[in-house]
Amino acid sequence: MNSVYINNVQKFMPNDAVTNEEIEDYLGYIGGKKSKAKKVVLRSNGIKSRYYVLEKGTEKALFSNAQITANAIKKLENEKFSLDSVDCLSCGTTTPDQLMPNHTLMVQGELGLTEIETLSASGICLSGINALKYAYYGIKCGDLENVVSTGSEVVSPTLSAKNFKTESDHKAVEQNPGIAFEKDFLRWMLSDGAGAMLLQNKPNEEGLSLKIDWIDILSYAGEMPTCMYSGCEVKGDELKGFRTFTQEEIMEKSLLTIAQDVKLLNENIIEYTVTKPIEKIAKKRDLKEEEISYFLPHYSSTFFRDKVYEGMKKGGLEIPFEKWFTNLTKCGNTGSASIYIMLEELFNSNKLSKGEKILCYIPESGRFSTSFMMLEVV
Repeated sequence: MNSVYINNVQKFMPNDAVTNEEIEDYLGYIGGKKSKAKKVVLRSNGIKSRYYVLEKGTEKALFSNAQITANAIKKLENEKFSLDSVDCLSCGTTTPDQLMPNHTLMVQGELGLTEIETLSASGICLSGINALKYAYYGIKCGDLENVVSTGSEVVSPTLSAKNFKTESDHKAVEQNPGIAFEKDFLRWMLSDGAGAMLLQNKPNEEGLSLKIDWIDILSYAGEMPTCMYSGCEVKGDELKGFRTFTQEEIMEKSLLTIAQDVKLLNENIIEYTVTKPIEKIAKKRDLKEEEISYFLPHYSSTFFRDKVYEGMKKGGLEIPFEKWFTNLTKCGNTGSASIYIMLEELFNSNKLSKGEKILCYIPESGRFSTSFMMLEVV
């Protein structure tokens, strides 16, 4: 089996950073009114700025998901690496621009690459790490030499006020203005962005590389209900896909937007994405806190920071906050791209030294899944 190395990490953040005060200038006002949930959610999540593909004041998208992903990939090129040498393109996203063709094929088209293997990983936050694991397996078994893996999200067009117009108008008639908190909540949580990694079977001749020691992914969907969803309606244990509704019902219920069962999330996210999996993985991998130099946690909100710490401690791996690294407050929650965007900043920070180990944590609340990944600086 070959060793697998991340030899470059790049990101692309669309347009300028958007402050908390500007959010509705980009996303628009639902029913022409300011959100009642905005201040509460922002105070809890701690995010100070984020990025949107939208043009301010118009709700017009200036970039597609395929375009921002391709822009991140293009930044991997340098005097030692050309995209023409790529064997495989492996992309993950929650928010493809269309149902078909798949996201990776559209990215490939943007890049003008041909005769390469492709993999498109769907899902939510884990789609980016699933794409990375496919790349890891391909190089490890010797089938591939150069793979580009990505995670990307373009969620702001989905959160745009125009998508809620029919629902808000309908509810106003029923004297129940506004939209459900489960939908409004996510308008202040999510951001756009793309990250790309170059994986190869040899480390960089000059400079540092990140050797992938292992990637573990665990899902608890067999015992947990749906928590975060889009393209469907969830009532109790019943989930109905959007194809079972009429066009009028789809718009009236805003079924193509994103919703979150916040109560279910808060009650279960730590137990099922931190404590239970790290207890199993720490034993399997013989993890010791003193061997870990950096801990990169992808959490959606600073509200969960202390809770993740306690969940890790309960699961048998207590990592002090001085080892934690995140850029959530300035880059926002970019879903499947978040771990790429965190690693891009750390990898290019000149802070890393050979021999250091980086533990990454990537959860997903769709039906409660999680991933832990260990990297070694070489």
